[in-house]
Amino acid sequence: MSADEYAVITRDLRKTYRTRGRRQVAVEGLDLRVPVGGVHGFLGPNGSGKTTTIRMLLGLVRPDAGRIRVFGQQVPQELPSVLARVGAIVESPKFFPAFSGRLNLELLADAIGVPRSTVGQVLAEVGLADRGKDRYRTYSLGMKQRLAIAATLLKQPDLLIFDEPTNGLDPAGIHEIRQTMRRLADEGRTVLVSSHILGEVEQVADTVSIVGRGRLLASGTVAEVIGDRTSAVHVGVPDPGAALGVLTAAGVRAIPEGAGLRVEGEPDAGRITWLLAQRNIWVRELVPVRAGLESVFLELTSGSTLDDPPGAPPHLPDPPPSPGVRPTAPVRPARPISAPEAGDER
Repeated sequence: MSADEYAVITRDLRKTYRTRGRRQVAVEGLDLRVPVGGVHGFLGPNGSGKTTTIRMLLGLVRPDAGRIRVFGQQVPQELPSVLARVGAIVESPKFFPAFSGRLNLELLADAIGVPRSTVGQVLAEVGLADRGKDRYRTYSLGMKQRLAIAATLLKQPDLLIFDEPTNGLDPAGIHEIRQTMRRLADEGRTVLVSSHILGEVEQVADTVSIVGRGRLLASGTVAEVIGDRTSAVHVGVPDPGAALGVLTAAGVRAIPEGAGLRVEGEPDAGRITWLLAQRNIWVRELVPVRAGLESVFLELTSGSTLDDPPGAPPHLPDPPPSPGVRPTAPVRPARPISAPEAGDER
């Protein structure tokens, strides 16, 4: 793909923090590519450098080395024009609890110079058109998160960046956010979502990047990243109980699954057949189970969990804005939305 087919490109990105008298690497030589359009999952364990990377993309943290381009424009050199095309949620949204969802957005629209007529449109885009007049305090956690997404849409950005948007949500709330992200991408926007909930990302993402210890471990479409890996083998036998005993005694990890067994971690499927045949248990079915994104993620990121940034205290002070850049002043209850600000490191 050519450079203009990417919404985000980073090259050799590096960021370190000084903590307790020593330097800790948060991001190390990261090359990230986010294609224009669709949902891109930015995946990694807590402490793998995801939030630090997002802060650098938004100009909230300066990299020590490397280059960043968003829609072909350099960050932080061309940050004001970049931010005009980007909406982001980098911490829990803040709104006036006693005000309606619509009024909260109208106040924010006034602050950033957007017509109030836009509010109805963005509420509809996130499925809150019929709840806009309700007070914010009555919203479920999922609705609050969707209102935050609506706030990012007020200026009609081309790139949306969501850092762990489903944290704390119940399954229904996660489903709502997933549908919202998919709908936004289908409308032509680029959605970059940082997450460690692999099952949800696999259902919604077109492409993914997996990072660990601040380095890129894998990138591509979901199918490309998973590749031909198999995570387990389904074994069909006439007596699953007896087969389970034989395999367990031989040190093979097996669990009951339907009318057979699921064997995990055995690289040689032929050994399963051989072990059972020694006890006159004949295998009727031996089917590889295709790996999912979660199993690939765990394989790639084993041992990659660090504090983000490594060794840093849970809450770092907000970094000063880049020289010469003055972010748009937002309404107080929606601080992280109209002009992204630093939140807790993850």
